[in-house]
Amino acid sequence: MAYDEDLADRIRALVADESALTEQKMFGGLAFLIGGNMAVAASGQGGMMVRVDPAESDTLVASTPARPMEMRGKPMQGWLRVDAQDLRTRRQLAKWVGLGTSYARSLAPKRQTDKRPSRRRLATWD
Repeated sequence: MAYDEDLADRIRALVADESALTEQKMFGGLAFLIGGNMAVAASGQGGMMVRVDPAESDTLVASTPARPMEMRGKPMQGWLRVDAQDLRTRRQLAKWVGLGTSYARSLAPKRQTDKRPSRRRLATWD
């Protein structure tokens, strides 16, 4: 399943003023990164993935419709999934985008790496 382009556009509108913002396709979705740290993503499985402070994960799961993200059957601390039905209004979406961007901003920026493949110097036989 492809990610929801409309949801991605709505997220994009909310994060338009963020500095150091990049978008990257990953996990079958479209991730929005701040300083190289993922904040939120329009998920390829529908809805949205949100990165939050791991210390707040359990509280958010208990008090909101969000649920823990799972990777290979294991919950990922600090990552939540929010279904599309819980993101219908601008206010609902802004809450989750705000949580994700706030946490991403609190992290140290990741170093830019050169994405080009490395060139190994080949040994020459004289």
